[in-house]
Amino acid sequence: MTQTRHIPPHAPKDHPPVAEEKIGVLISNLGTPDATDYWSMRRYLNEFLSDKRVIDYPSWKWQPLLQLIILTKRPFSSGKIYDSIWNRERDESPLLTTTREQAEKLAEKLQQSYGDKVVVDFCMRYGNPSTQSRVRRLIEQGCRRILFFPLYPQYSGAASATANDQFFRALMQEKWQPAARTVPAYFDHPSYIGAIADKIARTLADLETAPDVVVASYHGVPKRYLLEGDPYYCQCIKTTRLLRERLGWPEDRLISTFQSRFGREEWLQPYTVEEVQRLARAGKKRIAMLAPAFSTDCLETLEEIRVEIKDAFLKAGGEEFTYIPCLNADDPHIDMMAEIVDANLAGWV
Repeated sequence: MTQTRHIPPHAPKDHPPVAEEKIGVLISNLGTPDATDYWSMRRYLNEFLSDKRVIDYPSWKWQPLLQLIILTKRPFSSGKIYDSIWNRERDESPLLTTTREQAEKLAEKLQQSYGDKVVVDFCMRYGNPSTQSRVRRLIEQGCRRILFFPLYPQYSGAASATANDQFFRALMQEKWQPAARTVPAYFDHPSYIGAIADKIARTLADLETAPDVVVASYHGVPKRYLLEGDPYYCQCIKTTRLLRERLGWPEDRLISTFQSRFGREEWLQPYTVEEVQRLARAGKKRIAMLAPAFSTDCLETLEEIRVEIKDAFLKAGGEEFTYIPCLNADDPHIDMMAEIVDANLAGWV
């Protein structure tokens, strides 16, 4: 990007030129390993699983288990799974590819409204590009205000909050901090609900036979988090309800489940794998599934849903499984993101 520089008003003539003041929009996604080899996976998993927002057990109890057992074995198995979905052409994960595309398309969209006044970039909570590196880059481009946009429709401490934490840690490293705002959860935003409802309708319209049930599978968290005040469960359930209302469907046509359980304690229920098996045994031979908590297709959708969960459904007697992709870089999604950015830039532009 070409930097426009000028000498500040009232400054002496020998004052060095400074970058023209801009506003930064930084979208943030969960993260990705740099590669699928053991050490790349270990670095990524160590950063992710050492996050107190994700695993809140005491360090004395969790870290020995993590370092001596989990990170000895899991990088191998996780690396194989990542390798099965890896973008060979760009040598990166699909999450990285799509998040970059989202940022590029959002930048084009905002250019129409703000010209060069607003700079868009993207970062990852775990892995690269890191939040700190992209905050630094925005500041170097003259951004004195930054809007931080975690791409999580429903708020959870283990996703939205830890992304915000990392953003604020990055600001702590700056001598001259920019003004900052964070985008709140948008689980009930009309444009978000509309974009997903339209994607469901378009996908099902292409099927020869309509599914018996549509399953909205959300990433799970321990049930304890809900009891401690995390609003994630309630926001997921409301998202599903609003989608049903938008589509004009009865309650049993679109249901909520929770996937990606980890560890031994109870997580939010119903569990996706168990529920799709129950549906198959109850005679629901055709189902469709979507993942409304993910803004971008990733390991949890491309492999866990499309391979593991699909396989569990078919083995239990199901006959037809349809996956409804995330919004990714679809135009309605970019329009929704731009609308949310516009609202959160109020008073800044």
